[in-house]
Amino acid sequence: MVALLVLVLACAAPATFGGAVDPGSVLIEGVPHVMQRPDFCGEACVEMALGHLGYTVDQDAIFDASGVDPGLGRGVVTRELRATLVEMGFDVGDTWYPMRAEADRVAQWNALLADLHAGVPSIVCMYYDARGSEHFRLVLGYDAGTDMVIYHEPAQPDGAHARLPRDAFLALWPLGGDTLIRMRLARPGPLALPTPQAGPTPAELVQALLRAREVAGPGFTTVLEPPYVVIGNEPEATVVARAEGTVRRTDALLRADYFTTELDHTWEIWMFRDAASYVRHTESVFGETPTTPYGFANGYHHALVMNIALGGGTLVHEMVHPYLAVDFPGVPAWFNEGLASLYEQSGELDGHLVGYPNWRLPGLQEAIRADDVPDFKPFMALSTTEFYADRSGRNYAQARYLCYYLQERGLLRPYYKALRVATDSTGYTTLRAALGEPDMAAFQREWEQFVLAIAYDGT
Repeated sequence: MVALLVLVLACAAPATFGGAVDPGSVLIEGVPHVMQRPDFCGEACVEMALGHLGYTVDQDAIFDASGVDPGLGRGVVTRELRATLVEMGFDVGDTWYPMRAEADRVAQWNALLADLHAGVPSIVCMYYDARGSEHFRLVLGYDAGTDMVIYHEPAQPDGAHARLPRDAFLALWPLGGDTLIRMRLARPGPLALPTPQAGPTPAELVQALLRAREVAGPGFTTVLEPPYVVIGNEPEATVVARAEGTVRRTDALLRADYFTTELDHTWEIWMFRDAASYVRHTESVFGETPTTPYGFANGYHHALVMNIALGGGTLVHEMVHPYLAVDFPGVPAWFNEGLASLYEQSGELDGHLVGYPNWRLPGLQEAIRADDVPDFKPFMALSTTEFYADRSGRNYAQARYLCYYLQERGLLRPYYKALRVATDSTGYTTLRAALGEPDMAAFQREWEQFVLAIAYDGT
């Protein structure tokens, strides 16, 4: 949907020609031009008009104020823009005018020009060009000498003071061949401007959805599941089920148990159906070759990327990282991966997410038997670089099964809440307090016996 916002001031007394009013040449100076975001041409036009009136309200705020569901994946259409303008305090008139004969178009042109001479702008919904897509433009004037309508074109970066012959303007105005759309922007009183929203805002969500659709292309399904955009190349029903089931439920359980801070960005969740498409699309979309066959979190792009053929555990694992990043920026490396790894094999019990034994267990048990597991104090002090330097997977396993131990003792959630506000940068002192155990060497022996007693059937 695209529309036209007409904003001009009277500069000459009107005269008539061919049954229409000739206002003489008129142009509003100093109106800012802004480039629309995808499908936000109407919102951008309102931003430009409000900017001329001295208000700083961007196109995102206009979309947010409209109340349009971002899951629809589009900007405002006429009825939604009209309702938003009325809510802001504009007198928009009847908006939809039937064109039964040419005289109706002439009458609306005359009414438009009369409003402009009175200092009242209008929003006109018209076709962008002869190919038929509907569009909003901000019209700033009319050049009587060349018979040109002058407007700001939001779809072009150099679209300030674009020109369109009046006959072409009138030809493109009727939608469906029989409806003229015009919204007067008379201001009977002060405007009620939109209140900024905390992110991710509806505008950010719809823009993320539109961007994902463009990047993904054919063969992919995109689903908005705030604050995520889920993109997958499995069958559509499968992608939708993962979004509405795994993503939605996991997000709710994580927030209920741990995280008091909302995500401050929209995150993309890319789920590829097999290893080949995982590697190929990671390289084409993100410009990198994955270093793990399972998946990873890309903080720069705010994306979670995974080979979903290996199971949904990676999806749940990766969903933990964005929350830890905003809720606990100083999270120790071991807990960052330990909590995420805990839930890569998990289920729901009594309204809580619960980790189960998984494939990381046998290697850890083998390391314990070989006396190749470090003490917790130096282990928990590992930097991010040091933690990831271990390619054997032992660090991940030790972190996971420390979290698993705390879970099984009912200590994990209170431990996180205490760690998040502690001055203890590694979590070691907080762990001792949570365990009530002054002898951490004794605890290590207890923990190792606990791990060795866990049974794992390989599923």
